[in-house]
Amino acid sequence: MTHDYHLAREKMVKNQLLPRGISDPKVLEIMSQIHRHLFVEEALISEAYNDHPLPIGNKQTISQPYIVALMTEALELKGTEKVLEIGTGSGYQTAILANLSKAVYTVERIEPLLVKSRQLLGKLGYANIYFKLSDGTIGWKEFAPYDAIMVTAGAPTIPQPLLDQLADHGKMVIPIGDRSSQDLILVKKNQGRFLEKNLGGCRFVDLIGNHGWKD
Repeated sequence: MTHDYHLAREKMVKNQLLPRGISDPKVLEIMSQIHRHLFVEEALISEAYNDHPLPIGNKQTISQPYIVALMTEALELKGTEKVLEIGTGSGYQTAILANLSKAVYTVERIEPLLVKSRQLLGKLGYANIYFKLSDGTIGWKEFAPYDAIMVTAGAPTIPQPLLDQLADHGKMVIPIGDRSSQDLILVKKNQGRFLEKNLGGCRFVDLIGNHGWKD
């Protein structure tokens, strides 16, 4: 029996995103379109649209759909932004950002994940994503400043290089806390000042690097 993924996506939006307050029509639309099942391991395809994160190998995960939607919505993308993503992972979040912004610069420290995501996103026809194998906690200075920064791993504190690379009036969303639980923090930069808002509890893999956790 071939699985009806279109239906699975519609159910995901209707049952997981809308009831929890995700309301940005563009975020809802793109999440109902992107084939999440292509970004998970073959053995887990039947769980692709379920309400939880899934392992993608190399001790990393693809985030729960709701968290992807929450983080994306928080950035309030209009389609003109240059976005920095820290943690390419499966490439699913990268694809969503690429559909909602002008360009995505994504940094991943685990080579097999980067190679796999780059191949998949290339095959899917994305031409506005730029990849770098590096320590994400130092950002990607060459193309800074960024209108939006998304960090998809938990850090003990906000890495200074990322604050430095955020454009004025830019927004960053990042999980901050200890290694077992974090709060999702939205940072807004306004004339060199940083305003923070707590979007609630979450749990992410560790952000490893110079300005994050040590491996």
